[in-house]
Amino acid sequence: MAAIAVGDIIPDGTVSYFDEQDQMQSVSVHSLAQGKKVILFAVPGAFTPTCSTKHVPGFIEQADELKSKGVDEILCISVNDPFVMRAWAKTYPDNKHVKFLADGAGKYTHALGLELDLSEKGLGVRSRRYALLVEDLKVKAANIESGGEFTVSGADEILKAL
Repeated sequence: MAAIAVGDIIPDGTVSYFDEQDQMQSVSVHSLAQGKKVILFAVPGAFTPTCSTKHVPGFIEQADELKSKGVDEILCISVNDPFVMRAWAKTYPDNKHVKFLADGAGKYTHALGLELDLSEKGLGVRSRRYALLVEDLKVKAANIESGGEFTVSGADEILKAL
């Protein structure tokens, strides 16, 4: 399956998260993105080093600037369950804009064609690290990493695309 690319319409799929009332919600990705400018970025795993110390903090720190350029939603997705994603989100008390979404079985990641097999490291099938800039469901920028790299999917690169 080919990876999602610029010009593609993102597939729909269901992801889960905990809302402000600490209630688990399951929502379609299209319901979060239709008619909006969104950043959908993914990490191989919650609580992992690069994801926790570089990738997520960059989007949290630059959220106001991203919002000032018309971004409606900043969505972080990982192949983890919603309870892990809720616990991970709580480690960022200053976060006001990044929504942590669980793709527990990796079905949405598979639909994007962005799976990363980390079975040899004991992590199973996860997501490649990426950042997509999406406007009304259409991909405007697709910054997809190779392997475990972190060179093109950070907040700085999405700011350049904006």
